[in-house]
Formats: sequence, C-alpha cells, structure tokens
Amino acid sequence: MREQKSRLDKFGVAAALQEIAALLELKGGKDRFKARAYQTGARVIAGMAEDIGDVVLQNRLTSMRGIGAALASQIEQLYLTGESSVLRGLKREFPPGIIELSGVGLSTSKIRTLHEALGITSVAELKAAAEAGRIRNLKSFGAKTEQKLLETIANHGRRGKTADRLHLHHALRIAEQVVNYLQTARDTNEISFAGSLRRWKETVGTIRLVANTKRPAALIEHFIRFPLIVGVHDQQEEACTVQLAEGARVSLVAARPADFALALLTETGSQAHVNKLQQIASESGTQRAAKGKRSKTPPRTSARTKLQTEEDIYQQLGMQYIPPELREDEGEIEAALAGKLPQDLVSLGDIRGMVHCHTTYSDGKHSIAEMVRAAEAMGMKYITITDHSPTAFYAGGVTLDRLKRQWDEIDEVQEQVKIKILRGTESDIVADGHLDYPDRILEQFDVIVASIHSRYKMDAARMTQRIETAMRQPVFKIWGHALGRKLLSRPPFECDVERILDVIAESRAAIEVNGDPYRLDMEPRWIREARKRKIKFVISVDAHSTGALQNLKYGVGIARRGWLRRGEVLNTLGTTAFANAMRPA
Repeated sequence: MREQKSRLDKFGVAAALQEIAALLELKGGKDRFKARAYQTGARVIAGMAEDIGDVVLQNRLTSMRGIGAALASQIEQLYLTGESSVLRGLKREFPPGIIELSGVGLSTSKIRTLHEALGITSVAELKAAAEAGRIRNLKSFGAKTEQKLLETIANHGRRGKTADRLHLHHALRIAEQVVNYLQTARDTNEISFAGSLRRWKETVGTIRLVANTKRPAALIEHFIRFPLIVGVHDQQEEACTVQLAEGARVSLVAARPADFALALLTETGSQAHVNKLQQIASESGTQRAAKGKRSKTPPRTSARTKLQTEEDIYQQLGMQYIPPELREDEGEIEAALAGKLPQDLVSLGDIRGMVHCHTTYSDGKHSIAEMVRAAEAMGMKYITITDHSPTAFYAGGVTLDRLKRQWDEIDEVQEQVKIKILRGTESDIVADGHLDYPDRILEQFDVIVASIHSRYKMDAARMTQRIETAMRQPVFKIWGHALGRKLLSRPPFECDVERILDVIAESRAAIEVNGDPYRLDMEPRWIREARKRKIKFVISVDAHSTGALQNLKYGVGIARRGWLRRGEVLNTLGTTAFANAMRPA
C-alpha cells in the first residue's frame, strides 16, 4: 500500500507556486504571463487568513481574488498530495539549481554543463569552483569567463542588499505575511514590527522585525524557509536579512526574552534617536548594550536592571515613554526629559467620522448606500460624501443638474441608517484660486474639501497666491491633500507653505491629513508648523471604495508623526459638534 504523503500547509503550497512561477519566467514567451498568475497565487495563499484546508475542501479557491480554475487545480494538488503536475513537468525540463544560477546571468545550457561536469547546483558551489580554477577548462567557458563569473557573483551579492522603497501599505501587507509565517515557529512569544514601518514612515526601505524567542538560531533557520524568499543575505545566528520575490527586503532580529525590549528599541530607530539615547545613557554611566543588527551605538542601561519593556528603558533614562512615530530626533527626547511630551496624541480609536469619501457619482467604485453602510459597520458616527466637482470632468465631477439627484439619494439612504450622512464636495481650486461651484451652492454643503487637481507646475509665487485666494474665501473649507504629492512618483508642488499657513490661521479653514497611502499629505514637518499656529485638522480617508475606508490608520499614523493631539483633530468630535465646525456658511 502506497504511503500517503502529508498535506502541505499554506506556506508549503506558496513555496511550490513561487517555484513554478520562477521556472515559467525562465521559459519566457507566453509562459511569462502564466508566471505572473502563479506569483499572484503564491502571495494570495501565503497571506490568506482562512485555513487552506477548509477553502480547498469546500471548493472555494476560485472565489479568492486572482485564482482561476487552472491555478486552483494545482493548489488543490499541492495541498492534498504535496506535489504538482505542472512543477513536476517543469523540473524535467531544467537542470537542478536553474533558478538560483540563472540569477547570475547563466544560460540554461551553461547551467546544464556545470551540473553535468561538476555537479554545481548553487551560486555558492559555482563560486567555490571558479575560485579553485575548475570552470575555465569546461566547454564554452574559459579563464576570462571564470573571472567574469566571480565578478558577477560579487555584484549579485551587493545588489541583494539594496531594494526599492515600498509604499507603507505594501510594506505592512508583506510584514503581516512574514509575521504570520514566523508565528508557526516554536518557543516564540512575540513578534513586532520595527524600523520605518513601526514609525509609520510614508515609505519603507527595509521591513524590520524583532522576535522574542527562547531559540534565536532555530527561529532564523525557520525564517529562511519562508516560501517567498529569493535571496538570503547577512545571515547570523540571531539575525538575518532576506530578499522576497516581489523585491521587498526583510530583516529579522531574534532576541532572547531578556534582550527583546532593547533590541526592539534599537531596531525601531531612527538611528539619530537611538544615538542620542546612547549619549544620554553614557553620560549617566550605565553600560548594558542591546543586541540587534543595527546596534552600532545602542542605548545602554544598568546590567542589574530588568528591562522588560521599552517603557522601562525610557524610565531608566529619566524620561517619558516616546511613541515610535515621534522617534526622529526632532525635539522629542528633550520634551520627554522635561516631562512635556504630549500624552494625548490622536489614536485610531479617537476618530468618530469618515471624511472625504467618493461614490459612483464621481470616480468612486461603490454607491452612497454601500459607502455609508461600510462606515457604519466600522463604528463611525458620521460620514462625509465628497464627490468631485464639475471641473474634475476626468473624474466624473458632479454637475449642478446631478447634484440635486445626489442630495435626494443621500436623503433616501439616511432614512435607512443610523450613521449621519453629511453632504459635501471635493471642490477644485481652479487656477485663479476660486472654488468651482457658485457661492450659493457652496453655502448649502455640509462639508467642503478644497483641493488642487491640475496645473501642478505653476511657479511658487502663483501657486501660493492661488491657494491663499481659496483659503480666504468666507466659506469654511478643508485644504485637501495639501501639496499634491504622489509618493515615489510626483513631488509636492512649489509654494510658500508657511505663508499659506499664516493665511489659514486667520481664515475659516482646516487642513486635511490625507490617509490615501499613495499621498499621505501633508508631511509631518508641515503639520508641526501648522500646530504652532493653532490650526485645526481632519484625518481623512480619501476613499474611492469601501475597502479604502481602511486608509484611516495611515492618516492617523502620519498625524501622530506630526505630533497631532486629539483635541486638534476635528473628526474626533461628535456628530453635532463636527457638523457645526464644518458648516460653510
């Protein structure tokens, strides 16, 4: 009787799908399109929250986004038998080590020659053979080729240590997948985000994680078996950095329980913040070092003091606890030493209403009713429907004849829900600084978001005047996605921000902290400047779908980085107070 193979878990299935994708990519041609489907499948399966067995056995794979019938068939095979007919066929076509060795520019025929003549199946074996002079005598190689291979291998290693920056939400998604995998390891108590991700920076270079574990070396070995890894760099007994298939770089520090708090603080950074803590610790004469990949100058504390949390460390150094979002060495340490750090930074739980939501009346994907019910399900007390105005014709801006129809629909939906629906607009600030609805219409809205969507390349003087004119208009308005940036693709437009802030401080206006993870505008440094002028804010979602209502957490993260306190954010108010604060007339 044939022995039944054990079923693969979701990570084993994802690893096989990733291998199929890599081999299809090597085949080229039309197979590259298939490769993308398998790459998508690997990400979906590795990140799924449900039990893969339940989904397979209930025939629900094709209901998952990105998984079609052919892909579902292979996933089912992998789960039930541990094998895939597609992967088995591809492996017959290629020599062992093809995926790794192709990464240093070798053709399939040369890889086959290396394997048949020298048994080489990895870059490490290739390097050893080249250094020993064993490759130069092979057909189609030679001494120059051997030397070039060594240079390519060296460059390949250096490239693996760099990666493009990721948008915050992509980094968060990837980090959650990796943490989900790491939690399957034994003797691991806690895994925390660190680095730029924990500080809620707009973009992330390296996704840093810190684990509290009794078996650091075992956890590192478990980590490097994560199925989406395509390269391992800087592996140590208690730390490792890897490269994932979609280009992300992930670093893990595995700290023993006694070292976890210090390692987390050090890995979270920023380096300038950690360096200043080190200076304070040194001046106070305490001498215990943290463990971590980045800890060239970690904070130190007394070896006899048990530091179980980061709060313990800051207390030992004679200061208030500093939230991760503030750790940039921009005055937070001095404020904490003086006991003047804000204790009421805005939090996700403080937000009472969703601001800046689009529907199918302009460029949104969901109806008024769908957006409203989704916000209500999240526990919100009110929602602002702020579709684009007529000038934004490319986004289906709402013309005057359609505006009445929208308001009637809002009234109909309001009768079916408890959450308050506020009638609003995202009104374009046109070139001369005016808003593109007549005053008599603007005065009838509950909420006005005033934004720039065109002519970003105006010179600084004209752009400043344009925004000043808009902010001086007598209706109350919110300055929407203030400087028009698109992270990693479009810089902020040029203007005199401080002059505009001075005008806003004297006008009937507030500023939006835009939670769209591709915008996250305005920048924390300008939020801090606005706070000095006692300007109020809203934290918005700029949502064009029900799913984008989750943008709220990104807006809150940026707001906290700008030191925004609960009382400075208008949508922490209850429904009546918020509506009164927003009323245009």
